[in-house]
Amino acid sequence: MSVSAPTLATPAVETEAATLQTVYIGIGANLGDAQANVLCALHLLGQLPRTQLVGQSALFRSAPIDAGGDDYINAVVQLDTNLSPEALLSALQQLEQDFGRARPYRNAPRTLDLDILLFGDQEIHTTALDIPHPRMTQRAFVLLPLLQIAPNLRIPGLGSAQQFVADVADQRIKPL
Repeated sequence: MSVSAPTLATPAVETEAATLQTVYIGIGANLGDAQANVLCALHLLGQLPRTQLVGQSALFRSAPIDAGGDDYINAVVQLDTNLSPEALLSALQQLEQDFGRARPYRNAPRTLDLDILLFGDQEIHTTALDIPHPRMTQRAFVLLPLLQIAPNLRIPGLGSAQQFVADVADQRIKPL
């Protein structure tokens, strides 16, 4: 799939963070050529304005949770960015749309899903954003790739990410 990096429209909110922030993005897909979509998204995330790709996990295959459909291909990336959380969210949603993402119902299969898992050490709870991602500690497809690139990661307000691994041990996931 040939998808170009999104252009960031200037939102009504501040588009640049005061300082460089380390962020983690969860990536998943289970429609179309899911693996190609995830690989393309990995490339495009590193091309976002004022953003640098710092690290990425291996690709993982995981069973859908709370949904039907084919297995997902998942990964997590670490970015350093000067984008604000709102501007980053806008860019991620544009990428999803560029890949043909539809939202017909909650947990519907998807061509591409991009979630902000962590944004520095910030805790953000607005109608548009919930950071840390509220279900990240309940999903093996998030925790295992995340810990692969940040083994000593601490989740703001929750502590060590490592402490949640036992809670997701029964979820089917395997590295590709």
